[in-house]
Amino acid sequence: MTTRQGTLQETRPAAAAKPARWAADAVAAMREGARLHLDYSAQSLWRVDRMIDEIRREGAPYAAVESVLRGFGAYAGEVVARQSGAEWWSAGGDHWIRTPDGRLWDPVEEARRCFAGQGSLRLLCRDATAGAR
Repeated sequence: MTTRQGTLQETRPAAAAKPARWAADAVAAMREGARLHLDYSAQSLWRVDRMIDEIRREGAPYAAVESVLRGFGAYAGEVVARQSGAEWWSAGGDHWIRTPDGRLWDPVEEARRCFAGQGSLRLLCRDATAGAR
């Protein structure tokens, strides 16, 4: 699409650019490193929750897995966006998903909570997309 200011190349909101890239990186890393196929389905979040649980049980320090957790959270956010029509929002370097009903969800923080043994990306997706069904 061309405007007077130039060519618009992005159809997604600017807030989605980083999380979409983080999610794609997580998908590629899991496919190549762990031979785990992530297809952006809600069911795939079972595998992501299990992978985070395995990482935690192995005793990996948070600093060593911080970017992996960010990728997993972004992946979960992309699943929610695709399932419900949600959009990414960002402020101050943080990224959230806003579902069509106006609720804000923080899948990156939920991935961190999963690593601490207190969260679930699968359940976040279930709750966030409940109104879209």
